[in-house]
Amino acid sequence: MPEEKPLSLKGMRVAVTRPAERSAEAVKIIEDAGGVAVVAPTLELKPAATESLLEVCQRASEWDWIIFTSPAAIESLLEACSDFPQRLNEKCMVAVIGPRTGDVASEHGMRVDLLPEDYTAEGLLDALSEHELKGKRVAVPRTLSARKVLPEGLEEMGADVFVAEAYRSTLPSDRGPADELIDGIIRGEVDAVTFTSPLTVENLFRIAGDRRDKLLESMKGIHIAAIGPITLSKLSEYGLDALTPGRYTVKDMITELARAVNQ
Repeated sequence: MPEEKPLSLKGMRVAVTRPAERSAEAVKIIEDAGGVAVVAPTLELKPAATESLLEVCQRASEWDWIIFTSPAAIESLLEACSDFPQRLNEKCMVAVIGPRTGDVASEHGMRVDLLPEDYTAEGLLDALSEHELKGKRVAVPRTLSARKVLPEGLEEMGADVFVAEAYRSTLPSDRGPADELIDGIIRGEVDAVTFTSPLTVENLFRIAGDRRDKLLESMKGIHIAAIGPITLSKLSEYGLDALTPGRYTVKDMITELARAVNQ
C-alpha cells in the first residue's frame, strides 16, 4: 500500500478566528503544513469570578457530577478557586465535552470519567443518558451565551442542574486583526477561514458592519472550515457552505481543509 503523502497548505493564507490564547495549536498545524496562519480573533473569553462560580467551589463536596464544556470553564473555575480539585467530592463524576477539555482537567488533577464520542452537547447528553441522573446534583460552569441544550437535557433526565457563569464570551477588545481579516477576504488575499464556534462566525459579521454583504459574497469564493455541525449550522444561516471533520477537533478540521485543498 503506497505511503500517504503529507497534506499541504503550502502558500495558503488560512485565518484562525478563535480567541488569541487558543490559537497556538491551529497556527502550528497550519505552519507545519506550509501555510501562513492569519490570527484574527473574533471572540474574546473573559474569566468571571461570579457568585455562581464561587458557589460551585463552595459546594465542591456536594456535587455528584461536574460537567466542563471548554478549557476556559476549567481555567476560570481554578482562577477563582485554586484548590477546587482537592475540595471536590471523591465520588463526584467529571464529564468533559472533548479531548482538549479532558486534557486540561487531567493536568489540574481531576479524574475524567466521561468523554463522549461525539464532541457536542448532544453527544454529551447521549453519553450521560447511560447513567442514572435522577436527583443527582450536577454543576455546569460555562459561559451563559452557550446553547441551552445541555442544561435542559440534564433537567429532562431528572438532574438537579446548577449552571454557573464561569466566563464571558465577548467581541474582542482589539478588533484590528479581525478588521484586517475582513478587508483581506474582500480583497481576495485570504484563501481559507476556520471557525471553532458559532460565536466566531456571528462576531465576524458583526465586526464587518456595513462591509457585511461584500464579506459574504467574497467568502463564497474561498475555503471555509467549521469544527463541527453546530458551527456549520451557524454558517448555513448566512448561506455559506463549509467542510467539517469526522472528529470535532482543531487538528482534524485543518487536516480536512488540507485534504479539500489537495483534491
